[in-house]
Amino acid sequence: MAKRIKQYDFFGYAVHESLFLSEKEERAIIGILQYIKQEYHSNIDKFSRGIIISQIELLLNYAERFYHRQFITRNITNHKILDRLENLLTDYFNSTALLERGLPTVHDISDKLHMSPNYLSSLLKTLTGQSTQQHIHDKLLEKAKEKLSTTALSVSEIAYDLGFEHPQSFSKLFKTKTAMTPLAFRRTFN
Repeated sequence: MAKRIKQYDFFGYAVHESLFLSEKEERAIIGILQYIKQEYHSNIDKFSRGIIISQIELLLNYAERFYHRQFITRNITNHKILDRLENLLTDYFNSTALLERGLPTVHDISDKLHMSPNYLSSLLKTLTGQSTQQHIHDKLLEKAKEKLSTTALSVSEIAYDLGFEHPQSFSKLFKTKTAMTPLAFRRTFN
């Protein structure tokens, strides 16, 4: 069980996040906790440990089910978070933050959205099929394409403007994500 416990995403929750439960789900969790308590306070025998571990595992499996369910059933709240993420990334990429601090990290973004990186990642995967890092890269590529198509800046200048220390890193990421080099992309506009 010690090896399997790391698979449960909700252990990455921050203090200000919570698992939203319906009354029925809450009763299920409380019932399992009562079984654990009852077994713990009963006469200990050779089955006690296995029964308690099984009940804890059942509790964790239900919590995992409820954790993933909340991303589906809380659509309005989740879409507001998605809008906040989009606005946050747009503001970041339109400011001087790229030059000053480089690309935002998943941790930076999740902090600004007041949630843990695990929670944000699970939410985005459920809503969009993409990770937080992929959202950051998509916004970066959007900005890069804008600069490539509307300015005469060199690829190196654009790379530096976007927070890259090495233009080669920018070109490699651009080609990986778009299947063309920055110069090839620019030529499509000339």
